[in-house]
Amino acid sequence: MPDDQFGLNKIPQLAIGVDDLDVCTAFYRDWLGLKFLFEVPTMSFFDCDGLRLMLSTLGHERANSILYFDVADIQEAFETLKGRDVVFDDEPHVIHETDDLTLWMAFFKDPEENMLAIASEVKKG
Repeated sequence: MPDDQFGLNKIPQLAIGVDDLDVCTAFYRDWLGLKFLFEVPTMSFFDCDGLRLMLSTLGHERANSILYFDVADIQEAFETLKGRDVVFDDEPHVIHETDDLTLWMAFFKDPEENMLAIASEVKKG
């Protein structure tokens, strides 16, 4: 019988498989402005407000998860990233709405077609 007290909850690191580590490191560091931590021959690491992002050329699958970056002002983030030549699939738009808040998102891809998004929860009233 499973222990009812145990549960997975915190994710300290997320990995994305890439083919060209140099190009992707520059994209995440220079275009997206993620805090670069360090690099080893086949991996680059970034700090995403406590979540460590690892880009790796070793043993990766091409089907990756979508990274959602939380931003305070989605329109400002959208314009800033567009100014850095990030190409979005769409404009920021409402994904979900409740009585209390509206969830906005806009999607884009890294140089190797991994899906990314910026997201912002806007409280109503």
